[in-house]
Amino acid sequence: MLDRDGFRPNVGIILLNHRNEVFWGKRIRTHSWQFPQGGINYGETPEQAMFRELHEEVGLVPDHVQIIARTRDWLRYEVPDHFIRRDARGHYRGQKQIWFLLQLMGRDSDMNLRATNHPEFDAWRWNDYWVPLEAVIEFKRGVYENALTELARYLPRINHHNRYLRGGMRPHSHRGDHGQQTEAIAPAKAEPEQEQLPPAGSSEPPIRP
Repeated sequence: MLDRDGFRPNVGIILLNHRNEVFWGKRIRTHSWQFPQGGINYGETPEQAMFRELHEEVGLVPDHVQIIARTRDWLRYEVPDHFIRRDARGHYRGQKQIWFLLQLMGRDSDMNLRATNHPEFDAWRWNDYWVPLEAVIEFKRGVYENALTELARYLPRINHHNRYLRGGMRPHSHRGDHGQQTEAIAPAKAEPEQEQLPPAGSSEPPIRP
């Protein structure tokens, strides 16, 4: 389903935990990291497509999340010709996306990269909101920057534990969601990957824009 300019309607998902860190997924059998995203099917609204993709790629259902905000307009990126199937060249140009900012209301253990028989990710972790865009495939970086910038104003306020401040002390470390020892102010990129799938083969599949 393409518009008259050759762009496929699509949704992107920025999923937050209670520390305003974002879900960061590694594309299966590649070294590329990205947010969940996927196409809007005929007859779907962007919100319906978002919930479908959220379950297919991350294993979450609507009760696990709360919608905080979405981008006002479509954000577009063009796909280089060598990533486009030969029979689609000249018709397909890229993606136009509505991005959603979600708050995780469930737990880390609710995540399931194997929710379908065709997983998109083989690892995930929480990362700082301003993710390192050099890990994103180059032609998507501009859209990522625009989406993160537009939605940053809606980030929830974080309630820190004031008991440390009242006592004149700062916590040196805390236990993470899975019990691992982490620095209290350490960025999420320092945490280990949360889940990994076993390798599914030696050849890498073509990147789905």
